[in-house]
Amino acid sequence: MERQSEILLESGTNEFEIMEFTIAGQTFGINVAKVREIMMVCPVKPMQKAQKDIEGIFKSRDVVITVIDLASYLSLPESTNPERDIFIVTNFNNTNFAFHVHTVVGIDRVSWEEIKKPDKIIYGGKEGVATGIADFEDHLITILDFEKIVSEISPELGIQLDDIKKLGPRTRSVKPVLLAEDSMLLSKMIVESLRQAGYENLTITSDGQEAWNFLTEAKESGDPITNHVCCVVTDIEMPQMDGHHLTKLIKEDPVLRELPVILFSSLINEEMRRKGEMVGASAQISKPEIANLVTLIDKLAL
Repeated sequence: MERQSEILLESGTNEFEIMEFTIAGQTFGINVAKVREIMMVCPVKPMQKAQKDIEGIFKSRDVVITVIDLASYLSLPESTNPERDIFIVTNFNNTNFAFHVHTVVGIDRVSWEEIKKPDKIIYGGKEGVATGIADFEDHLITILDFEKIVSEISPELGIQLDDIKKLGPRTRSVKPVLLAEDSMLLSKMIVESLRQAGYENLTITSDGQEAWNFLTEAKESGDPITNHVCCVVTDIEMPQMDGHHLTKLIKEDPVLRELPVILFSSLINEEMRRKGEMVGASAQISKPEIANLVTLIDKLAL
């Protein structure tokens, strides 16, 4: 993990690092930016009435960490060598989880342009469980939607529509907002939240490239850009083009550069915040803080 800071501090390259791991012989991947450490499996304390995919909890460096059995979640066979299994300890959405996997293969550096969108329904009928497929060298790597996994297992950690009600009375707004979010589940929840907050003029894209294509067409129309978009809200990790590269393109464009860009991502931490600042993000906020996102749009939308 020593190279993590190096890759995180590069700005707008549209590249990232995947940690490859296997479950029942199948290859999966996780963005290295989410990984805190990897460790051998250790005893965990079962939790009463826990969801079936939660193995239990353990304590590491005075932090209590919940363990999720990915084989169970994906309806794949158990490990044939459980004593040699691995915990991938992660930190995103300001929470810590350990994902129980069978082996860790290594780390690959790839471009988001090489990430293909997966079929909508794979792995036991769990819709949208993968956010992308990486065709790396001689094999395919399925990049899992870890935010979706966590929000399904622990709904209280996901976006809460009730948080919008805490903002008090709202008025309708016709200001156009552009959203770039690859997770189908999170996109649906964000859209529902923004509409509840009064923002009804939404353009929804599933990655940075789609968002950039929309912005390019809007710019070439000759209309004032604010007729098409007054604020951009983007995730960071997305296939084809990530949010940092999208932000960099917007801020380097003479027509688009004044558009506010809000990075709304589970990856916001000190190092990623510096990277966002380097590419010119107007604001950065961690999921699932949906009420704070609405407040920022209220403040920044042109």
